[in-house]
Amino acid sequence: MTYPVNMGIRPEVEAYFDDDSNTISYIVKDPTSNACAIIDSVMDIDYAAGRITYEHADALIARIKECGCELQWIIETHVHADHLSAAPYIQEKLGGKIGVGAQILVVQDVFGKIFNEGTEFQRDGSQFDKLFEDGDTYKIGNMDAFAIYTPGHTPACMTHVIGNAAFVGDTLFMPDGGSARADFPGGDAGTLYDSIQTVLALPDEMRLFMCHDYGPNGRDIQWETTVAEEKAHNIHVGAGKSREEFIRFRTERDAQLAMPRLIIPSLQVNMRAGEIPTDKDGKPMLKVPVNGL
Repeated sequence: MTYPVNMGIRPEVEAYFDDDSNTISYIVKDPTSNACAIIDSVMDIDYAAGRITYEHADALIARIKECGCELQWIIETHVHADHLSAAPYIQEKLGGKIGVGAQILVVQDVFGKIFNEGTEFQRDGSQFDKLFEDGDTYKIGNMDAFAIYTPGHTPACMTHVIGNAAFVGDTLFMPDGGSARADFPGGDAGTLYDSIQTVLALPDEMRLFMCHDYGPNGRDIQWETTVAEEKAHNIHVGAGKSREEFIRFRTERDAQLAMPRLIIPSLQVNMRAGEIPTDKDGKPMLKVPVNGL
């Protein structure tokens, strides 16, 4: 597919790092209007105490109010397994449409069974306002944005390109971080390699914004690089590494990784667009499937 890249538009991007989950959320503003979007928001959880709070989301909300911006989109690059989305909380405060990749239906089907959600849990993506297909376009003020289907980490991963900025979710990490795991249900190392090549086919000057960074080897947290830097220096796919090399490395590496600390609450919440599930009495409640993941 030919994507409608416009490198002449440079959106204003502000990053917000969440120390607890090593997630970077973004406010992306149209430089020619007051319109903006939020990408990959975080809802705070003290899992041991079963307590939900909103400090991270409140910082995004406060900044958007401060600049007098209009929030038009709340984008999820995928169904995160390591943090909870604050999308509905933000939407209640500021409005905007919640969007995710159309393959959310696959994620909902798989994890609806794992969490024994029953027939009352809708598996049609209706919890979201927009389900993006590959190549779908949308507007943030006067800016054209578009979504690229980049599965492999999960079946519903999308990269969102807004002018000269691409938000890659977990498809790529910084060059010294490599790539995300591909062993979750519906993930696939070969598919992830192919998706990374799709991202790296964008113009060399394209700015790439990460969803996570872990400061490898003790360096400071970073979240912005370029296509050219990734092609030259990414430790997992750069400098011409082959698909076979990547599959072998990724498969061996993933077999050694523990499950993310917040995977159980994250999946239940995020497949519902950030809503916390409830029990039969309507009280917020999370499940723990034993030997289910």
